[in-house]
Amino acid sequence: MRRSAALVLLALVAVLAAGCGGNGGSSSSTVASTVKTTTFSLDDPAYRKAQEAAAARRAARTTPAAPASTVPDEPATTTTAPPVATGPKRPKIVQRPIPFPAQRKQEMAAYSERHYGKATAALRDPKVIVEHYTETPDIDSTFNTFAPDTADPELGELPNVCAHFVVDEDGTIYQLVSLKLRCRHTVGLNWTAIGIEQVGSSDQEILGRPAQMKAIVRLTRWLQCRYGIETKNVIGHNESLSSPYHQEGVASLRTQTHDDWPKADMDGVRKRLGTPACA
Repeated sequence: MRRSAALVLLALVAVLAAGCGGNGGSSSSTVASTVKTTTFSLDDPAYRKAQEAAAARRAARTTPAAPASTVPDEPATTTTAPPVATGPKRPKIVQRPIPFPAQRKQEMAAYSERHYGKATAALRDPKVIVEHYTETPDIDSTFNTFAPDTADPELGELPNVCAHFVVDEDGTIYQLVSLKLRCRHTVGLNWTAIGIEQVGSSDQEILGRPAQMKAIVRLTRWLQCRYGIETKNVIGHNESLSSPYHQEGVASLRTQTHDDWPKADMDGVRKRLGTPACA
């Protein structure tokens, strides 16, 4: 600020201070006649001291800027999506459940206690897939064989026999029983086996139907990946006695098996299954 401007400003401040000091209704001419104007040099030590004190107060009220960080920026965090399973897709499955009410579950639990030593109807962590053929001409007759809860004609036990899936001649896959439940389809393995029936009267008949075989392979591979079942544990009913999972509490049934899907034909099926790419 130039000296002349400073002197004028100080004089004006003095005038205003005098006017507000208690003269009430005095006119401006009266105030002006009583104001004593004081002049001083900008080089005056007292002035410089006052300016330094004001500067110090302003500095105290101002937060200094934080120094620039010397730590390098951290790399941006990225979230990687979990890998997506690329195993065989679930084939199209038509739901056609047979009646499996509480009574049938209780009968299945009692059957399990007699044959496997534990009363439960639940199928947990299955280790085996058993392939069968129906010896019935179509899906309707197969369904009608399994649906009624009557003692089976072969062994006379309850609940009635059943399978989890049936694959029709045209390749249509039907699910008859939940995979959470045990089915009576293979003596000695019902505690840990999934049963797949194929509509037909012989292994060779079914092997000669491309659509049916393609569906059997797709369903079996999907189940293998879902439960971690090795191809060597995909067996025909006729191979049941050779399974390492075979156990039977009823002595008279420890050598009981059926003729369907013997090893010679199942070796061809296992070759087609290969080792499913489940990961």
